[in-house]
Amino acid sequence: MTLPEAKSSKQEEIEDPVERMLKKTGCIDLHYQVQDCFFETQDWRKCQTQIKKFKECMDIYRKKQVASYTN
Repeated sequence: MTLPEAKSSKQEEIEDPVERMLKKTGCIDLHYQVQDCFFETQDWRKCQTQIKKFKECMDIYRKKQVASYTN
């Protein structure tokens, strides 16, 4: 038998709009890398490599979106 709060938590995890958006961009794994780095180091300055990769991925996605609207 599943506990109600466990089931509810799992549904919230699946339905998280931020994760849904990041999955759509194709950059979710890089987002997780940024989160993991910050969790481990507690210092954004030490996560600049991960942040840069995530930003580059999001920039590529945005450019594709703009191009699809202008065509």
